[in-house]
Amino acid sequence: MKYVLNPLTIYELGQRSNQEDSIFPVSGEVTAEDRLFIVCDGMGGHESGEVASQTVCQTMSEYILSQTSPEGAFTDEQFNEALNAAYDSLDQKDNGAAKKMGTTMTLLKFHSGGCLLAHIGDSRIYHIRPSERYIFHTRDHSLINDLYDIGEITLEEMKTSKQKNVITRAMQPNLERRPKADIKHITDIRPGDYFFMCSDGMLEETDDSDLLNILSDPDTTDDEKIQILTKVSENNRDNHSAFLIHILDLIPDNYTKEEKGKEESPIESVPDNRVMTAGTRTIEREGKKSAETKEDKRQKRRLPIVKILAFAILLFIVIYAASFVLLKAIKGEKEHSKTNHQIENTILQK
Repeated sequence: MKYVLNPLTIYELGQRSNQEDSIFPVSGEVTAEDRLFIVCDGMGGHESGEVASQTVCQTMSEYILSQTSPEGAFTDEQFNEALNAAYDSLDQKDNGAAKKMGTTMTLLKFHSGGCLLAHIGDSRIYHIRPSERYIFHTRDHSLINDLYDIGEITLEEMKTSKQKNVITRAMQPNLERRPKADIKHITDIRPGDYFFMCSDGMLEETDDSDLLNILSDPDTTDDEKIQILTKVSENNRDNHSAFLIHILDLIPDNYTKEEKGKEESPIESVPDNRVMTAGTRTIEREGKKSAETKEDKRQKRRLPIVKILAFAILLFIVIYAASFVLLKAIKGEKEHSKTNHQIENTILQK
């Protein structure tokens, strides 16, 4: 499967003095041909967060692009190899500070069978289908999520908790046990869908319902949508970065112009999901004739005429035979009447 994408970016400082978010592709260089997107939100202070996020973002993007093709398959094993390469790079950048540098990691990779989503920390990936008012997002690795899971706080308390920025999983150097990423595969991707991936700073003033409403507005273009999202986050304190990726179309592998013509035919039309329903003509096996020859058609046209002539001849024979029998019967009756008359005359003469 090939994708027609329209990817757009947000990359803002907020009220911070330095940018600790890192994204791939970098802001201003994203194109419709890109199939790999990464958002990392660094932490650690003294520019350590910036180093961590840049290291992970750069290492993973370079490794994946060198080991895979843009539209080819992408497996969990390939992702984990890239993740371990990023951990190795972080280990080399460790400055021995008491407060270890670290970063979140959120990755989206489109491939031939759908897309792979992976994350560590609280940077999110959303999958939104405006036509169905459907929204999904990855689950944050955060303290408030853990507290909610055990019933210690409510959903409302989560929104205002002072611990909402405390994460329980991050990429850091020289750890005894390297945190693993949560991986999700999505195969149900349709034209009109959006993927939105962002650092947590993007969501200071925006919740899921706001995001769904903005992306579901049919009267705004993608450029206008990204402008609205930038506007509503302009007063955010933290760095905030995001990719908005619109799925414009899907193109099946080995798709040809001839197949497109068949799809547009009112006789042979097949739904976009390629499901053959009852009443749809099936394609005959190779080597089997799919059309009648001209001679076959001429023979079929002559067949009714032959049948009519045969029936007419048979009918004529039946009528002729019946007439012959009838005439013979009438003649016999006359002969019988004449004989009786002669007998009567003979009797009278005697």
